Amino acid sequence: MNKSELIDKVAEEADLSKASAARAVEAVLSAITTALRTGDVVNLVGFGTFSVGMRPQRTGRNPRTGASIIIAASKNPRFKAGKGLKDAVN
Repeated sequence: MNKSELIDKVAEEADLSKASAARAVEAVLSAITTALRTGDVVNLVGFGTFSVGMRPQRTGRNPRTGASIIIAASKNPRFKAGKGLKDAVN
């Protein structure tokens, strides 16, 4: 399912116009992104938890030349599925 299919499904399930559903989906994604950007954790009970994890600096290797390179530390979004989502999938 891609974003437009999600918008269509939200519009159908919530009995909204596609434009309203698109604004709702965008608002949810924007709120999650903003919270993660500020370092907060987003916990949706029964669905899962969005958080930010740190990936430390590490040494990598250039596949063409074989030379060692330093890969900078970075922040990465993480998602841990909740019990309700795991049970629904299984």
